Parts: sequence; C-alpha cells; structure tokens
Amino acid sequence: MIRLLRYIVLCVLPAMAMTGCIEDGFTTSPSDQPVYSVDTLKIGTVFTAEGTPTRSFKVYNRHDKGLSISKISFRDPAMESIFRLNVDGVSGTSFDNVEIRANDSIFVLVEATLPESGTDLPVEINAGLDFVTNGVTSTVVLNAFGQDVTRLEAFTVAADMSLSGDKPYQIYDSLVVAEGVTLTLDAGTTLYFHDKAELVVHGTLISNGTADRKVNMTGDRFGQVVGRIPYEIMSGQWGGVYFYGSTTNNRLSHTSIRNSVYGVYIDSVSVDAVNPVLTLVNCQLRNSAGAVLVANYAPVTAVGCEFAEAARGVVYVNEGTHRFNHCTFSNNYLFSAISGPMLYLDGENVSADISNSILYGMGGEVLPSDLVEKPVYFRNCLFAAAGTDDDNFINTIWDADPLFYTVREDYYFDYRLREGSPAIGRGDPSLTMPEASVDMQGMARGNTPDVGAYVFSRE
Repeated sequence: MIRLLRYIVLCVLPAMAMTGCIEDGFTTSPSDQPVYSVDTLKIGTVFTAEGTPTRSFKVYNRHDKGLSISKISFRDPAMESIFRLNVDGVSGTSFDNVEIRANDSIFVLVEATLPESGTDLPVEINAGLDFVTNGVTSTVVLNAFGQDVTRLEAFTVAADMSLSGDKPYQIYDSLVVAEGVTLTLDAGTTLYFHDKAELVVHGTLISNGTADRKVNMTGDRFGQVVGRIPYEIMSGQWGGVYFYGSTTNNRLSHTSIRNSVYGVYIDSVSVDAVNPVLTLVNCQLRNSAGAVLVANYAPVTAVGCEFAEAARGVVYVNEGTHRFNHCTFSNNYLFSAISGPMLYLDGENVSADISNSILYGMGGEVLPSDLVEKPVYFRNCLFAAAGTDDDNFINTIWDADPLFYTVREDYYFDYRLREGSPAIGRGDPSLTMPEASVDMQGMARGNTPDVGAYVFSRE
C-alpha cells in the first residue's frame, strides 16, 4: 500500500508541474498585447551617410502569461537598408516568435545610417516598425531627420573664399586659414566640428551673422549624453577657434561659438596694434573647458557679447588694450570646479574699458582685485559683490542680482533679463558704442539702455 502511494505521488507531482506550466503558458487572446515605452522613438537630427548613436525602447508584457510576438518587421521593406535593430540581444532587421515572459520586458536597440537627400534642409524619415501579437498589429514609429553636410578634413583655405549658409559643414581635424587669406562666413553658416577639430586662423576671419541668421560653431554630436543632459551643454567637444601670428582685422558678428576646449584663443599677435586684432559684435562665446576668450598680446573689442560657462574662468586677457561694451560675463559651469574669475586682466601694461556690462556668477568676478593706478575702468557695470566706487569703478551697481532666466540645476542657461532686473534702464547712453545700438536679438537699446548684452523684452 505504501509503495502504491509513493507511486501515485511520483506520478502526480510531475503532472501538477506540467499543469502549472500550462497555466503560466502563452496567452493567445487578441486583447493581450505588449506595451511600449514610446509610441515614437525620436532619434533626432543626424548627419546623412554617417551612423547614428544607439537609441532604445522597451517592450513590456503586463500580463500573467507569456506573450509571443509572432513577427517584428518594418512596414516598408526599404527601411531595412536604413535602420539596424537588436531585439532582446539578437541583431537583424526582422524577427519571428519573440517571447516575453509574464510581467517581463525586452529592449529594442535601434541604429541608422540615413541616405543623403541632395537637399540643404533636414529631411524627415518615419519608419513604422510593426509588432504582430495574437493576430493584432501594433506599431512603433522610428523618427529621424537626416541633414546633408559638406565634409572638410584637414582643409586649408589657400585663397580668399566664402562658406555659405545653405548647408552645414562638418570639420574633421582642422580648417586652416592661411596667412594673407580671408575666409568669410556668410549669414546662417553652421560649422560642426568633430572631436579635437579646430579652426586655425593665420590670415583673416570674417563672420557675417545677423540677428535672424546667426553663424554657429559647435560640436558635431546631438542628443543626450546621459539622462536629460544634452550634448549642447557639454564642453570640450572640439578644440576652438585659434588666431596666430600674422592674423589681422578679424571681425565676428552675431556668431555663437560653444562647447569647445577654448572658445576663441588669440596668441602673441601684437600688443602694440592700434586697431583690435579681433572685434566681436553681438556674439555668444559659451561653454568651454578652458576659457571662452583668451587674448595674449592681442587687443580685443567686444560689443553686445555674452561670455559664459568656463572651467578656468570666462575671459582672460594678457597685456594689450581691450574694450568691452554692453557685455554679459557669467559663469555657471557644471562639470568641474571653477578655477578662475569671470574676467582676468593680466600683465603690467594691460588696459581695459568695460562699460554698461554685467559681471555676475560663480567663481569670482575680477582679478587682480587691486587695480589702483592701472588703466582699467568699469563704468556703469553691475556686480554681485558689494563695494564702493573709486577711480576704477564708476557709477557701479553693487551687490545686485540681474535676474537672469538661467537655472543651473535644470541645465538651463539664458542670460536675458527678467522683469524687475536692476539692470533694466541703468545703462549710460553716452557710453553705448554705435555698434551696440541693437542687441544680438535685433532689439534696439534706445535712449535708456539696459546694462548687459541683452535688451529686456517688455512683450
């Protein structure tokens, strides 16, 4: 009898286990469908003929039984030559009988190489990726914009030439302007620099951006570094713009230079030059691992410019005569300790006139702190620090917050003025240079100008 009971138990247990597997098997009900982490996977704007970063989404099984996705494929077979997939660790362009265990999920990884379109503007591509489960088809759209670019690698400008604003340029290694040669950047020109690439000027650089069509120089990476941190705020993505030796008469208007090792670096040109080696009008120099502007033995004039976000201090000038009118200096650099001030004036023979400008942010404002008997003058400037006027600081707005829109913790950097800013209407119109009559947004400063680079918008 005992042997019989043991025999029955040994037979029943496997049967119970098999019954449990059947109960936890795959659902065949059309109402049981997977859930997707996105309806549309936005890959963003990418360069054509160049592989994209990997993007991903998840496919969830919210049910207590397994799901078998009978088919994963592109609705348009032509998309198979553009997009590459990896589903749950398996690469391919179409997949059969993909299983997701009960209350589990899988990853779908996506890469693409978008074809050249032959057009100047980005071209949108939408690819429907179909999932057939229990006879029901659901779709995730893969969305990307392909931008054709003109690629230049170790390119030397040996004769005067212009780059147009019709289609962007991608720079590998270097773009070099030879001695005695002028490179002109037309309004709307965009230069995307690959890792470590530089713009090196021995001749002359003219950038003719406008309020409506700025010239842009930035790194060539798009999207997010990680989480919600975009490449747009990551410094050190490319080398920067370097002026050397014989360079002369450089002028940049409505030009944004950002995300570099050094924004603009001028080295050992001529401390005795009568005219500025570089004139910046309504420019934005932002987000550098070094400084956004370095001028060694080279006079600089900057009008209506924003200088912001730099690990080693924002602007460094060594010797020479410099002028900053209606500029905003600020520093909210995120990725390392800030090791220098917003404006460093070095050298025994340095002279500077800073007027109708704002110096407000992290890392200190001005060095050296003792400017007695130095020809350095701050006129009608706003400072965060408390202080008193003297021969170097004239009609100063001390201990004030300009009320920028910037929110460092949210990775949002906007140096326009908010309502109630003490900088509004506090500029001296007699100090406003003719080139500063409008700001980089095209707004007129008027007879009661605001302090700083930006005119307060009253709309």
